[in-house]
Amino acid sequence: MDTPIAAAPLVTDHRRRFILFLFLMAAMFMATLDNQIVATALPTIVGEFGRLERFGWVGSAYLLAVSAVMPLYGKLGDLFGRKYVMMAAITIFTVGSAVCGLAISMNTLIGARVLQGLGGGGIMVSIFAVNADLFEPRERARYQSYSSLVLMASGAIGPVLGGAMSDLFGWRSIFLVNVPLGFVVLIGLGLMLPYRKPNRRPKIDYAGALLLALTATCIVLAADGAQIFGSLAAAQNLAIIALGAAAVMGWIFVERRAAEPIVPLSLFRNSTFTLLLVMSVMSGAIGIGMVNYFALFLQTTTGLSPSAAGAFFILLTGGIVCGSLSAGRIISVTGRYKPFAIASLSCSAIAFVLFTQIHAGTPVLLIGAAMALHGFGVGLAQQVPVIGVQNAAPARDVGAATGSVTLSRMGGASIAISVYGAIVSSQLAKAELSIPGVTNIEQLTPKMLAALPEELRQAVAEAYANAFTPLFMASCAIAFIGLCAAVMLKPTQLPRMAGSAASAEAAE
Repeated sequence: MDTPIAAAPLVTDHRRRFILFLFLMAAMFMATLDNQIVATALPTIVGEFGRLERFGWVGSAYLLAVSAVMPLYGKLGDLFGRKYVMMAAITIFTVGSAVCGLAISMNTLIGARVLQGLGGGGIMVSIFAVNADLFEPRERARYQSYSSLVLMASGAIGPVLGGAMSDLFGWRSIFLVNVPLGFVVLIGLGLMLPYRKPNRRPKIDYAGALLLALTATCIVLAADGAQIFGSLAAAQNLAIIALGAAAVMGWIFVERRAAEPIVPLSLFRNSTFTLLLVMSVMSGAIGIGMVNYFALFLQTTTGLSPSAAGAFFILLTGGIVCGSLSAGRIISVTGRYKPFAIASLSCSAIAFVLFTQIHAGTPVLLIGAAMALHGFGVGLAQQVPVIGVQNAAPARDVGAATGSVTLSRMGGASIAISVYGAIVSSQLAKAELSIPGVTNIEQLTPKMLAALPEELRQAVAEAYANAFTPLFMASCAIAFIGLCAAVMLKPTQLPRMAGSAASAEAAE
């Protein structure tokens, strides 16, 4: 059957679209870099303000706010048009950055980070939704792969840039640098991005927005319960989980009756949307959630130095780049994304099986191959959930669908990080090791580990290898669940121009 042809994109001039895309990527880089760039400056901030007990909240406050508002921004873009909703998000983020840079106390900084997050969440969702308006679905796949590169660049550059700017110009500079950048992006989008007025009467579902924000907040807090409350099974954490469950049930009740629900429940009756949401959760768990644990695993189990372990992340990143760019270009030609979803999760599952075989004497070639294979797998499907749900959802609900899949990916990562930590901690607790001056094996730094006698180093490596084996098995199981969802996807072909779900189904 012939490939469907749909409506033209918002901007038809290729040069103007490219310039707009650069402005969008600048905004994305600004919002995603912010959480990474702060990490290396936190010790300096604590040194000035004190309040070490609130150290973690400088990062968590931003993540909480981002998670809470993602679905709301997606819906607001559907109701009021994406241009001014996105510009509002950039304005909020820029103002929040200025307040962070001028903070006079730790409490002020944490509050300003919340304000930043309220804008940052809107930026990340709105960018993907605006891309859906700017590019036809096949071309969108290619440009989404470029967006993935920006996300990776912010993650790689952030810690280094944060440390350098903090040393050279003071920690306040890492926030204040967003002010001129945000202003330039605002001017660029204001002048060049057309306003497409939705053909509907705006009616905001306040109750649904509040309940969904509460649900997202509970997910992030519960996932971080071990750090905040000392244990995932702590009474406070269980209360948060119960509150989250009640919020979900209340949200479903409200959405069934809302005239303009934040996330229309009808979307979940579309099997493609639901399966891609499941896949997004699993991809977030094994893609984002595993990063920190790879570093810990390599340094403790194989005895690699931090710099040597960091070199292996070049292979991981290189794999992601190759997978993302290759998939983006091929999808733009064929219009088929299902094969890449299957290949992606298959590669990651195989990589995790390889990781279960790594120990102190493992050749570096095998370690590098496993890292590169996992990275390639992650890259292959990095853009699939977004372009898939944007194509599956009705045009009027593209923003809501985009917000949902973005939140699901972040939620999967948040939950997985907590679960992975619990697995490693519980397994290490079973290790019967006696190390002079160390009460808890988890307190060992790479420098302390290197100073231990050879026999103790081998014992620690063995303990960590045994602790990580069930973690990698769990990750393999998560990848398999995502793979099952990918296999169940319909063999949809993207239309040649930005169209609706109906036109996509016609291609099957």
